[in-house]
Amino acid sequence: MGRFLIVVPPLVGHTNPTVPLGRELARRGHAVAWCGYAAVAEELLPPSATLLPIPDPLPPALLAALDDRAHRGPGGVLAYTTMFTDFVLPVARVMLPGVHAAVETFDPDVLVVDEIALAGVAVAELRGLPWVTSATSSGDLVDPLPEVPKLGRWVRDQTRALLVEAGVDPGRAAAVDPLFSPHLILAFTVPELVGPAASLPEHVAFVGPSFGLRPSDPPFPWEWLDGTEQLVLVTLGTVNRAGERFFAAAAAVLAELGERGVKAVVVAPPDLLPDPPPNVLVLPRVPQLALLGRAAAVVCHAGHNTVCESLAHGAPLVVAPIRDDQPVVAGQVVRAGVGVRVKYGRVTVPMLREALDAVLTDPRYRTAAERVRASLTAAGGPAVAADRLEGLIAAVGAR
Repeated sequence: MGRFLIVVPPLVGHTNPTVPLGRELARRGHAVAWCGYAAVAEELLPPSATLLPIPDPLPPALLAALDDRAHRGPGGVLAYTTMFTDFVLPVARVMLPGVHAAVETFDPDVLVVDEIALAGVAVAELRGLPWVTSATSSGDLVDPLPEVPKLGRWVRDQTRALLVEAGVDPGRAAAVDPLFSPHLILAFTVPELVGPAASLPEHVAFVGPSFGLRPSDPPFPWEWLDGTEQLVLVTLGTVNRAGERFFAAAAAVLAELGERGVKAVVVAPPDLLPDPPPNVLVLPRVPQLALLGRAAAVVCHAGHNTVCESLAHGAPLVVAPIRDDQPVVAGQVVRAGVGVRVKYGRVTVPMLREALDAVLTDPRYRTAAERVRASLTAAGGPAVAADRLEGLIAAVGAR
């Protein structure tokens, strides 16, 4: 049996996919532990999970930068570079001692490292341990701005410099791409969504979405749904105050659609939509997977987890990307024919009405979503991901 240490950043969307994978590995008899920030991970992991928390808190300036990102829209090259300079690289420096301590304590055979948890890569390289990339977004498998080739070189230079700063031999740092493991890349998506993958390494394993029961799912008033209506789920992920204008436009459109029997659940702080129409229920948190099983359409920010979870239930999408990889994922949604893209920052009621009406009434979107749903199901999810990790253990030899 092997010992797997899963290293995650303080982000919900990057932690959630690792939970069913960890459960599957533990079910097979492997030892599994997570290394990350307790404030995020404890709410997501099952009670029986082993968490080796990062003891050093995130500095206030870094928390402020993260909060600022939640209120900014996409900004091309500037947004992508600041994601690394303001978040990815500083978080790696803060996490580094804690990951070293976790490896000392747990003594893993393999590290499963989130694509932006670079401290895990540095520690694995320093200790000569194999590491696997956990690619939680299809947007991170492709060049986000292919028209700016210097951007990719800049990212590689910055991440490799971080390895050297952490103590990795410069020659080794130059030979490895910290964002892509040379051993195995677990991609929680499928080629049908990513698009042509000719430039990806052969050791990319498309395992599809990884989701299951979540211990922190809140209760929901299921009696509010009578089962005859079309249900629309509206969610912008972790965005809060920045979504006020978008939610207002969505409420106006949904009020019109209420005459056609449409009901909607909007995931938002209630004070952002204080007077919703009678066919709209506003809640700060919902059991998303359970609701997706009933959804006729989803309006979202093109977050990769929400997109894959929606398509895994055959629900077409209206996507309004905000930042980071979301514009890339939104482009993939449109190319796959499973949804319509709208402008988040400049959304209007007519624009959103047209998009939502299209995915609710044009059968081509539902047909395409069902096609992608079949591919997501066939990919195998956590079971196939665990198979690939067991194959790696067999190849490198479990201690």
